[in-house]
Amino acid sequence: MIPGAPKADTPDDYLAQLDGWRLAAVEALRAAVKAAAPLDERIKWTHLVYFSNGPVLLIRAEAERVLFGFWRGKRLRHIEPRLKPGGKFELATMVLRAGEAVDSARATELVRAAVALNHEIGDPSKPSG
Repeated sequence: MIPGAPKADTPDDYLAQLDGWRLAAVEALRAAVKAAAPLDERIKWTHLVYFSNGPVLLIRAEAERVLFGFWRGKRLRHIEPRLKPGGKFELATMVLRAGEAVDSARATELVRAAVALNHEIGDPSKPSG
């Protein structure tokens, strides 16, 4: 279990366990994501994960930060340099702390580009070829 991460069965339950700046950050990211593209929103790996032809992005609230990550994030760093590579696949994640945010237009651009990559290249969680 990630310290400070909500334990939830549904996305709404996830948000209900947040407060303060973390709630505001997650609500803003979630609104931008949902407005950007039709995605399947689920709780997976104890956080919000959005799918379109495989996993596209995640939003994860922790005790002192909120993560906004993309499975093909390494390919999106030209849009948002705060995306830092790490983990499996082409994952890159942006770390938000109290007082930090992502502009909704930038979030929309990231989401749309990530969805397009999944549809052009395929499910990022499956081996290519």
